[in-house]
Amino acid sequence: MDRKMTFGVLVGTRGFFNPDLAREGRRLLLSKLDSMGFGAIVLPADATPTGVVETVDDAQKCAKLFRENASSIDGIIVSLPNFGDEIGIVTTLKGADLQVPILVQASDDEVDKVDLRHRRDAFCGKLSVCNNLYNYGINFTNTRLHTCSIESEAFEEDLKFFASVCRVAKGLSNARVGAIGARPAPFQTMRVSERLLQASGITVVPVDLSEIIFAAQRLDDKSAEVSAKIEEIRAYGKIPSYIQSESVVKNAKLSLTISNWVRANELDAFSVQCWSSIQLNYGCATCTVMSMMGEELIPGACEVDIAGAISMYALSLAAGKPAALLDWNNNYGDDRDMCVGTHCGNFPKDFIGGEIEISELDVLGETLGREKSFGAIKGKVKAGPMTYFRMSTDDLNGRIRAYVGEGEFTDDPFPMAGGIAVCKVPRLQTLMNHLCTSGFEHHTAMVRGHHARAVDEAISKYLKWDVYHHQAV
Repeated sequence: MDRKMTFGVLVGTRGFFNPDLAREGRRLLLSKLDSMGFGAIVLPADATPTGVVETVDDAQKCAKLFRENASSIDGIIVSLPNFGDEIGIVTTLKGADLQVPILVQASDDEVDKVDLRHRRDAFCGKLSVCNNLYNYGINFTNTRLHTCSIESEAFEEDLKFFASVCRVAKGLSNARVGAIGARPAPFQTMRVSERLLQASGITVVPVDLSEIIFAAQRLDDKSAEVSAKIEEIRAYGKIPSYIQSESVVKNAKLSLTISNWVRANELDAFSVQCWSSIQLNYGCATCTVMSMMGEELIPGACEVDIAGAISMYALSLAAGKPAALLDWNNNYGDDRDMCVGTHCGNFPKDFIGGEIEISELDVLGETLGREKSFGAIKGKVKAGPMTYFRMSTDDLNGRIRAYVGEGEFTDDPFPMAGGIAVCKVPRLQTLMNHLCTSGFEHHTAMVRGHHARAVDEAISKYLKWDVYHHQAV
């Protein structure tokens, strides 16, 4: 996600209108993208008679350029500084066939500049272009205003939104997700169809948990890499004085082994069998590495929840921030629009938004032994806006479905141990009813900020998953 985002730029013009408007629109759009830190793939100004795209010949040149740079293009921006030529636009997009998101923008007319030299008529031209895209089966994203100035704040917000859509759509359609170990036997809810995931471009990479355990055990306690990881963990959060140094060393070796495996397999996200074999056969919790890698925007999910890891990755792509996996866990008194999300201790530090403690698992520690359960990340999530999202494979109907919505974290108290997030979600009971009657799992992904619209746009329009977008009203 550190790579600079790059857009294919397709500026259209129509012979009846002043091509200087299109040339100036091209200049303004490239300047806007550059100022926002985006790259652009665009025909040279001297490649066509007008400097933009109008004829079929122009379109073929632009399509060829886009195909040659396909690996670099995250999305395509279609801009209509005047009416534009629908044939030129659709021929370019069909010929390039990049299978990336497309944004369609049309420029405002000015009321005092509608003479033959200055009129744009892009308000009308956009309808013609979009009609062609619809009938060619080409999905596209529309600006929130039918027409807007390239230099406007509204269009800048459209570009930010579109960048988020592109990150989610492109990231998920090429995602590689790790599965460390088998899911815990009591949790059939974590089952998922790899075949349905693969049909959307998502590859699952498994490894037996024993390979991770034995690799961690082989590491030298005194090696430079283990010592560095120990220091990294100690700097990441407060470790109570009663925790034995041996437990920290074990956790560092496991964290190092898992992170090395994730990187060696070029994974975007991963899931782990976090109980109870790792505690009984190795002697620590997996939460620390999930939290720390999540901080790097490589999310890790508990209980081999592959769909949960994908859900976290989608939110990290949309927000550019660490996501976490939570249980929809408790009601909050009599307030039926509030609930508590929690997990043993895998939340990234930035997701919590404050200082954290690294200590033992609480519930599992009581059963498996606290001396075998070091590594849980504990803290109460600070108040602020949030987005929740969950995808799931509906094997019985051969489809992928999801839900997404927005709410907020609150500062209300809740005296439970572990990672705690007190949440307020409008019409929460309606959402819970949908989750129950649709057979969704108890895990959900959450991220700071409001990003539901971008996630919905990316997965429903470009990945073609079935999405329930929970609304506040």
